[in-house]
Amino acid sequence: MTTLANTKVASSTRSQARSFAALLWHSDFANKVAQTYATQVVALALAVITTIVIARALGPAGRGLYAATLAIGVLGVQFGNFGLSGSNTYYLAQEPKLLRAVLGNTLLASVGIGSFGGAAVWSFFHLFPRYAIVPGPLLVIGLIWVPIGLTYMLCQSMLLALHRVTEYNMIELTNRSVALVLIGVIVSRRLITPESMLIAVLSGQVVGTVWSYSRLSRCFEGLPRPSLAILREHLRVSFKAYVILFLSFTVLKADTLLVKWILGAEQTGYYSIAASMADYVLLLPTTIGMILFPKLSGIRDIVGKLRRAKRATIGTAFCLLPSLAVSGLVARYAVKLLFGAAFLPAADAYLWLIPGIFTLGVEIVLVQFLNSIGYPPIVMWVWLFSSVANIALNIYVIPRQGIVGASAVSSITYTLALVFIIAILRFRWYKPAAVSEASHA
Repeated sequence: MTTLANTKVASSTRSQARSFAALLWHSDFANKVAQTYATQVVALALAVITTIVIARALGPAGRGLYAATLAIGVLGVQFGNFGLSGSNTYYLAQEPKLLRAVLGNTLLASVGIGSFGGAAVWSFFHLFPRYAIVPGPLLVIGLIWVPIGLTYMLCQSMLLALHRVTEYNMIELTNRSVALVLIGVIVSRRLITPESMLIAVLSGQVVGTVWSYSRLSRCFEGLPRPSLAILREHLRVSFKAYVILFLSFTVLKADTLLVKWILGAEQTGYYSIAASMADYVLLLPTTIGMILFPKLSGIRDIVGKLRRAKRATIGTAFCLLPSLAVSGLVARYAVKLLFGAAFLPAADAYLWLIPGIFTLGVEIVLVQFLNSIGYPPIVMWVWLFSSVANIALNIYVIPRQGIVGASAVSSITYTLALVFIIAILRFRWYKPAAVSEASHA
């Protein structure tokens, strides 16, 4: 019986591998993933070059002002989108004819949130200038970044929802390239200030925003027309997406803040390198999830939706394993070569992150099935539990085990999140009766 069971398991594994191979060669899904992944790698390279040029040109103090201003804009976009990126993709993938109203709502929300939030922040620092993070001109640039960044992000998500992946990738690369070219001009003409560097990077995003809006507006006649009725309906999904995004962001970033709080700047420097290495490996599953979400959202048949999600998840796991094995073997050599022997503690922290990178990468893809059915509230509870567990364990472990302990805690909490997601799928959607019931709902 045991031999028969093992044979069945092996046969099932081979069947799943063949299914993934069929998905790889006989659909455009893998082609879009490969194209987008290559784009992200090139964009990452451009971003690294941009970072090096800016750091060398501005020096430590100027780079600090640049980073603080950039953080204002990025955080404003991150927490000011209210989940509209997820809800826009979810609904547009099902009904592309909503584009005119969704684009109108996007512009309304971006301008409204950016203007109101920017005015509130500027007023506060104008009244209490001693609390200002950056000087006035830089603060204005950081606040202007928010509505532009929001519009760019939401328009790009709509292109993905409409499966216009090539245009999405071209715009991403153009954004980065324009910024780098303008920075080169600034350096060559010796106009180097934090303000000029920020304006160069923001200009790249403006070009990307105008281009993405132009491509979307060609899909309908007339101007975008906001619809408050559609916006109210979409906010039900966007709120859940926003809460999930906030909690998952907490799980992913709380460890770095706690390391800084408990161990100080030097250990945070080591840990930040380990976290960056993890981000590079996670670029592939993140790309797969980004392409998979609109694809699943547009599938009405829940059985087919689940089947495709399962295939993509298995394929992601197969791709991650050799990547993580190689990165683990060369981690110490890579850190020493790129950053110097003084940063070798980062390699040890990365090795303890590897199990969590694998489970998080698998979870990023698998959870797209749940996202594509409207972000069920149970996913919020999964991330709430994971974030609380992550913070509590880190507070206990970091003083005792240092950054290696922080990595171990991250691996544990990422794995817990994956286990919960699998359990939800297994006991709610994986059973034939449940799938049949859901498909007729």
